[in-house]
Amino acid sequence: MAAISDNMQAVSQRIARAAAAAGRNSDSVRLLAVSKTHPVERIEEAFRAGQTAFGENYVQEALEKMDALTRLVGGASATDVEWHLIGPLQSNKTRLVAERFNWVHTVSSAKVARRLSEQRAPGQAPLNVLIQVNSSAEPSKSGVNLEEAPVLAHAVAQMPHLRLRGLMAIPEPSHDAAVQRARFRPVQSLYQRLRADGLELDTLSLGMSEDLEAAIAEGSTMVRVGTAIFGARRRQRDAA
Repeated sequence: MAAISDNMQAVSQRIARAAAAAGRNSDSVRLLAVSKTHPVERIEEAFRAGQTAFGENYVQEALEKMDALTRLVGGASATDVEWHLIGPLQSNKTRLVAERFNWVHTVSSAKVARRLSEQRAPGQAPLNVLIQVNSSAEPSKSGVNLEEAPVLAHAVAQMPHLRLRGLMAIPEPSHDAAVQRARFRPVQSLYQRLRADGLELDTLSLGMSEDLEAAIAEGSTMVRVGTAIFGARRRQRDAA
């Protein structure tokens, strides 16, 4: 099994090359390490190699890892870790998410956003949220469609205890770089329109292990990379 630090270095080099090809600074692209289904020991290895932002799909699995990582690296160090929920959010889990996570990438309804806002403690920093856009209009995918996203974005931006940071999308996969870019482009265009409308957005979460170069070429500011860092995904646990 390859060392996590070596994998992270290889991913960082891919990001740097893609940013340079797009005429961008590599610092304009954040790496989110998608640790879902991988054991906490692998997360610890990535943390000790300098990675602090981790993406999880399932709430209960993430909570267990948060507590385990705190024990492994020490409470003070664990406060440096940023936890991102990147999986579908069930309404009965919003309180746990509002209390324990730093980011939610999958807001797709005003109802869920309101619950997150109401359940985020006033003493906590605002919960960073992204609107998930179903840019390919796939029935199997979560997210709001492109036409409805502006109304939701403006509504979320007004909610206390939330900070709307931008958009996230998982377009239909393709091995063709030109097709990948074409599928990212409508989300990037929507992001720019919302910024022009006055929303203070700074995050466009596009791209994963297989298509991060195309995403960066289309303006992504955050890439969600799991396989290229941690290896093949392990058996999924029950969704929570």
